[in-house]
Amino acid sequence: MMKFAKFFLLLILVSSCSEKKEKSTPENDSGHPNLILTQQGVKDIRANLGSIPIFDKTLENTIEEVDAEIELGIEVPIPKHLSGGYTHERHKRNFLILQKAGVLFQILEDEKYAIYVRDMLMAYAKLYPNLPIHPQTRSYARGKIFWQCLNDSNWLVYTSQAYDCIYEWLSKEERDTLENDLFIPFANFISEGNPQFFNRVHNHSTWGNVAVGMIALVMDNDDLLERALNGLKTDNLEVGMKDNDGGFIKVEGQKVGFLANIDEPFSPDGYYTEGPYYQRYAMYPFLIFAEALHNVKPELNIFDYKEGVLLKSVNTLINLSDADGEFFPLNDGQKGMSYYSRELVTAVDIAYHFGGNNAELLSIAKKQDCVLLDDSGLAVALGIKEGKEKLFEKKSINLSDGPNGDQGGVGILRSEGLELVFKYAAQGLSHGHYDKLSFSLYENGEEVIQDYGLARFVNIEQKGGGNYLKENKTWAKQTIAHNTITQNEVSHFGGEYKVGSKHHSELHLYDDTNPQVQIVSAKETNAYPGTQLHRTFAIIDDEDFEKPFVVDIMNVTSESENQYDFPYYYLGQLMKTNFEYTVPSVLVPLGKSNGYEHLWKEAEGKPASDNTTFSWLNHGNFYTLTTAADAEDDLILARIGAKDPEFNLRREPALIIRRNAKNTTFASVIESHGNYSTVSEFAVNAYSNIVSLKVAYNNDNYTAIQIEDVNGKLKMLLLANSNSSNNNEHKLEIANNEYKWVGPFTYITIN
Repeated sequence: MMKFAKFFLLLILVSSCSEKKEKSTPENDSGHPNLILTQQGVKDIRANLGSIPIFDKTLENTIEEVDAEIELGIEVPIPKHLSGGYTHERHKRNFLILQKAGVLFQILEDEKYAIYVRDMLMAYAKLYPNLPIHPQTRSYARGKIFWQCLNDSNWLVYTSQAYDCIYEWLSKEERDTLENDLFIPFANFISEGNPQFFNRVHNHSTWGNVAVGMIALVMDNDDLLERALNGLKTDNLEVGMKDNDGGFIKVEGQKVGFLANIDEPFSPDGYYTEGPYYQRYAMYPFLIFAEALHNVKPELNIFDYKEGVLLKSVNTLINLSDADGEFFPLNDGQKGMSYYSRELVTAVDIAYHFGGNNAELLSIAKKQDCVLLDDSGLAVALGIKEGKEKLFEKKSINLSDGPNGDQGGVGILRSEGLELVFKYAAQGLSHGHYDKLSFSLYENGEEVIQDYGLARFVNIEQKGGGNYLKENKTWAKQTIAHNTITQNEVSHFGGEYKVGSKHHSELHLYDDTNPQVQIVSAKETNAYPGTQLHRTFAIIDDEDFEKPFVVDIMNVTSESENQYDFPYYYLGQLMKTNFEYTVPSVLVPLGKSNGYEHLWKEAEGKPASDNTTFSWLNHGNFYTLTTAADAEDDLILARIGAKDPEFNLRREPALIIRRNAKNTTFASVIESHGNYSTVSEFAVNAYSNIVSLKVAYNNDNYTAIQIEDVNGKLKMLLLANSNSSNNNEHKLEIANNEYKWVGPFTYITIN
């Protein structure tokens, strides 16, 4: 209560107690602020202060944060460290506080914030002209303030907003000093000085393009704005030059610049090809610059560009999160990143304000419990105050990949707390993994079958300077690290970026129209020459089962016999198997390369029957994987962590089904069943509901999977492998029984 009283007293007193200069009165502004905050927006915010709870709370917290930094004083150290190190974090803190201080000056009219911004910027203007390239040599494009141009661009994106907020308050001489000694050289350095960074289609370049574009708008510099929108006009780049991530900077004829970074990575559905983790990171520059362009250059109609994909992508990104709002860790993705991040606060507010006031976004903003201190944040705060929010209901969805939506995609099936994520997408630029037709499974926000994500401790200096670890390439990107087929212990496309970037999987079928049987199916023909992979997932809600269950079918067709390794990276404690296994006295890695060197072989067994069952307990729920077995299968219990002397990898388990064959079908069911309470110590429904699972029929045209439950009921899932038309009639004879259906699949109870 005392904090709020202090806050409102401050609102009353700031204008009377501040040192005033005539030029500092925002009402006298001729054009600034106009990027994110607008002059009318500032007036509207002031008029509503004290009556918009979520905005007032955010403002109070921001005042407290910025005032504490002002009290500490200005520090602009000589750059020295990698991510997570002191100078890196100090400069990062500086640009975040600069942006907030600029906003506070506009809202509160308290000159202490303008003075702080001015003095900080002047300190940088004094430092920058003689600043050498950053001493750390790890990046393909070293910055000056930070170890890479990417972070320098972050600095300029945020600092441009601060400059816009005090632009009219500054004298012309002060503006000239800042622009000539700091902003123009800064923009030239990250663009002309680093074309290998600036002229790419990649999230790095998006930040670079936006940094140059934002400062261009503040300074009304058309040349820099053109550079930001359409890239550098230069022919001096070596075509196909590699960066240290394995990505390629430019190919002949490829467009570059901000507009190209909308055109190429985004599909028409708003899916960003690098994956949700990097989509989250890139949404800030994409939407902040779009808002600035909308305000300063409305004739560009930027929010309508590519049929409004930027605004559409916000809904897409929220759909790429689990029940707790955490993004699925596709490609290089850090687990735990969620829509509570500052980038998603920005994205949600801007999408609501400029995207037709979608009331479902208000429910996300309400969970975030903070808003932007600008025009869009005010709109969200007013919407919440007026009770307009509606639940953002995440349903099953299929998202296309590629600029035209024809390069595979990601299918998400949802049913009663279960979320299955099926990746059949394109490579994903330099952050992509070699994991065609991989999947992960969640229940109520908890991972059941996991995707490893990236191998990096972001901004933790002790671990590789906070950057990507070598294990990201030797483990996390390799195929065996994912829940999909590895052939002959070699990753998809041989682990070659150039090869993988030429190919994508093809959707065969997606259907979520019937909540009782939802299905997604895709094919991959290029991961291994001469081999076709066809994987189908179904989530089936059957009244004879306690919960919906997952059917997983992987058909493999090859020109030669191969070793196939098919892992399930389960999380939790092993409960029971129906096969015996032996544990070696000395652990050895499963292989020597392509990720196998990082797997300990903890145990090995053989199927005891036509079915393999494997049960585990995770977060109080029981799970069972039932698989149609081949007598010659090897069943390997493995654990991540071999050849990892610095303990960079998580020690997590897997069951790997190894099979030598030419053509084969891996068919499995994953059940969630029962629960265990550590308080009552009762285990309820701890055993599988399935007695047997078999492949009843399989050829190029059809696959039929038969399930028998504990009550003797027989279920059959029948799939058309070559024709996905909804109107096609099918007839199939299995064990002297004839089955007829219309459409690409059917699920029936036989008896």
